[in-house]
Amino acid sequence: MDFALSDEQRFLQDAAKDALGRVKTVEAARGALEGEALPDLWETARTAGWTGLLVPEERGGAGLGALEAMLVMAECGRVLAGLPLLGHLPASALVGAAAGQEELSAELASGEKRAAYVPARPPDWSVEAERGYARGAALELADGALSGRVCWVPDAPGADVLVAVAGHGTAVLLADGFEVEPVTSYDATRSLGHVTLDGAAATPLEVDADAAPGAWHLTQALIAAESFGAVEECLARSVTYAKERFTFGRAIGSYQAVKHALVEVLRRMENARSLIYYAGWAGQNAPGEFPLAASAARVSAGGALDFASRELISVHGGIGATWEHDAPLFFRRAQLSRRLAGGLGGAKDAVAGSLLAA
Repeated sequence: MDFALSDEQRFLQDAAKDALGRVKTVEAARGALEGEALPDLWETARTAGWTGLLVPEERGGAGLGALEAMLVMAECGRVLAGLPLLGHLPASALVGAAAGQEELSAELASGEKRAAYVPARPPDWSVEAERGYARGAALELADGALSGRVCWVPDAPGADVLVAVAGHGTAVLLADGFEVEPVTSYDATRSLGHVTLDGAAATPLEVDADAAPGAWHLTQALIAAESFGAVEECLARSVTYAKERFTFGRAIGSYQAVKHALVEVLRRMENARSLIYYAGWAGQNAPGEFPLAASAARVSAGGALDFASRELISVHGGIGATWEHDAPLFFRRAQLSRRLAGGLGGAKDAVAGSLLAA
């Protein structure tokens, strides 16, 4: 199995890096903690075609797969970009695969409208609760009306449409009748909202049986890729500083404790890279392997980012823990990302359940 990226995939990766590099997103992340508005990157995403990555070509999209979406998400994670693709991409993939949704698919692909996926975990379709580890009950669909409450929904504030999954795995489209309460989070670059549905009119999406579970697993893969990009940046910053900072006449990177810590970041990063490439390949070539691959990638990348962000602070010493330094921003991203969409605990359970069942 060849995990090397194609020329087209590398071009997409480089183009994303270039486009996001034109905006000072890390500086904006710090400003957002002080109440400043984040830069609006949606137009950047529209121009680059990221909004339609997972929408079929015949419906106005790029017709690409999970791996290409993950490559873009990795570049977003590298610079802590507050870009609402985590919610939009799974939702647009579901709408793009649904019969009779050609017009909306084209609008989502072009970025004229923005969608947000409301995460629901198969097979019980439970949702995120506001507090605690217990998950909320599945959304209830009765007579075309959807009811329930889902908390911490990525990119829900400002979305034109929501795509949710009710009990029994029925994917539905919500154009109105829902209430989104924006919530302040630990990571100010992440747009989150509590979604309340009180009999909202829901249009069932005519998709294959595996489409609704696929949206959940795609979300796991996208979070993994975003986390991986942040790990790469944490390691690069740590190594650069370890070479430049001298103490007792020696670069701190020459000390064994520092070297061992950074090698461990590298080890975790490369493990995550392999699993992310595998998940991307499985999403397009082996759908039956995608659930396990996506969950494993989420576990590996999430753990790597937690470790790498802590080492980024540690390598920089006292200054690394200050408000003025960038290191705590990556730590904030790590701690929030590991709790979204079932969290790392849920991904670990999924991996263990799959392996034990086999």
